[in-house]
Amino acid sequence: MDALRNRDSHVVIARNLRQVFQSENKKMADVCALQELNMQIPSGQLTALVGPDGAGKTTFLRLMAGLYHPTAGSLEVLGIDVTKHPQAVQDRISYMPQRFGLYEDLSIQENLELYADLHAVPQDQRKKRFAQLLEITDLSQFTQRPAGKLSGGMKQKLGLACTLVRSPELLLLDEPSVGVDPLSRRDLWLIIQQLVQEENLSVIISTAYMDEAERCAEVYVMHEGKILQQGTPQSLSEQVRGLTWQVDPPKDMKARILQARLLEQPQYIIDAVPKGNTVRFITQPDYPQLPATQLPADAVVSSRKPEFEDAFMWFLHQAQQQYAFKNNHETSFVNKRINYPVQQQPAIIVKDLARTFGDFTAVSSTSFDVRHGEIFGLLGPNGAGKTTTFRMLCGLLPASGGSLQVADMNLRTARAQARAKIGYVSQKFALYSNLTVLENLKFFGGAYGLSGQKLKQQIDKALQQFELHPHAKSGDLPHGFKQRLSMAAALLHQPEIVFLDEPTSGIDPLARRSFWYTIGEMANQGMTIIITTHFMEEAEYCDRIAIQDAGKVLALGSPQQVRQQAGNLVAHDMNSAFIAIVEQARAHSQEDKG
Repeated sequence: MDALRNRDSHVVIARNLRQVFQSENKKMADVCALQELNMQIPSGQLTALVGPDGAGKTTFLRLMAGLYHPTAGSLEVLGIDVTKHPQAVQDRISYMPQRFGLYEDLSIQENLELYADLHAVPQDQRKKRFAQLLEITDLSQFTQRPAGKLSGGMKQKLGLACTLVRSPELLLLDEPSVGVDPLSRRDLWLIIQQLVQEENLSVIISTAYMDEAERCAEVYVMHEGKILQQGTPQSLSEQVRGLTWQVDPPKDMKARILQARLLEQPQYIIDAVPKGNTVRFITQPDYPQLPATQLPADAVVSSRKPEFEDAFMWFLHQAQQQYAFKNNHETSFVNKRINYPVQQQPAIIVKDLARTFGDFTAVSSTSFDVRHGEIFGLLGPNGAGKTTTFRMLCGLLPASGGSLQVADMNLRTARAQARAKIGYVSQKFALYSNLTVLENLKFFGGAYGLSGQKLKQQIDKALQQFELHPHAKSGDLPHGFKQRLSMAAALLHQPEIVFLDEPTSGIDPLARRSFWYTIGEMANQGMTIIITTHFMEEAEYCDRIAIQDAGKVLALGSPQQVRQQAGNLVAHDMNSAFIAIVEQARAHSQEDKG
């Protein structure tokens, strides 16, 4: 009886679960994605899986969905042995993978109908269910719009609606908020929490956002196929109480410079990250109070309340996970001083830039400049025109109007010459998936004009700095490692200017720290960085940021200046500042139309 009651109170029970993927490449070892995993997930709550890339989160979700057959161990979902009866489980759950497949030529309504057909939802239930889903996703007025013309956030909400065309007993979500802006992410979570409360739905979600994990009833921290820790976000956060601090840098020092200095003291510091006008950091238990000699003379240190992200970083540190890039200074190809041209003129000058697609204006009269050696952030909601602006800056898309100068080159007349001085990491993986890591680096190095010993040296440095296996097939890499490969390829020729279009989308905090350490190091050497991101805390690394919406620039300045523009009462961090600025602009736009 106790065993039966235990099954009823848990939606998932895993015992000694093991998953091994055999490598097709003889030069690569088999991958053990899950190692003797044991887990009991209670029903009727929101449960989070967090961990770095390759931790096994997606593999575990796919096993729960009956898409993989486990190598060893047992797995029960809703009291059913999913190995023996995968279809019985699939009839009672819904699963939304990272790249949910919408049919972009079909309208919102037609996508819902199609997925209702696939799940055999009775006709008499559809009208009520569709109305409910369209209301909670706020898509009711767009039912005839093709999915391909929706913003990223709207696509994610439609994907969730299609996943829920039937009422499941268990909902599995694999990083549903990847690639969506803070406004859309907020709306998505309101929907998820509403479903849990109103329908008593059990939800298991993997996420790269630690603030999302904090909203869950229980969190499982995974690493290399194992569970490092589990518990409520509050109980896990308590494990680092007394080790969390913040420091105000001296007036003449940038926060990211102080952060880098702290990270270079691993004997004292576990983690450091800019936030607002301060740097938040975690100290080693042996040094709960950082020696004053390790800080600038005018720096002001104070203790702070621990958050779940602090605990997450601490657990990974305990697992001896080291920052991938920051420990490789000897081999970093941005470590040695590169003689970038020192000029008074900005590296990028944009005046009245415009781009139209037929009757649609994607970018409207945008103007800004970017200084040499500056980290410039271009932020905005999905569909704001950021990627279009990026593509024009890189010479990949001609402007409809205005002027654009990059690396002293007019992009209207010298596009090819300008491209030789820039590197570009696109939002989506744009390398050759069927080639190995080494083959991709050789190809792109050759395309940038590198050859012989110079090419070999740059590739060797890139492989070591970004911890890439040369013989791994690029298309089989986890998302974070694909981003590393894209970054490595873009930097091979040591460009003057690097464009990074959401390079950390879908990547865990550990990998994001590593990326930003490298980005900061590049800027310190004089390289100019233009970056878009949906992680608003990453805007704190930037020297200046521009917030764009509906093709127009709404705010431009340092992170502190932008927070001040939003209003200090509502903008205690960049996430709230972003939401306030965009919502205020949209409200004024509606008033003007009215």
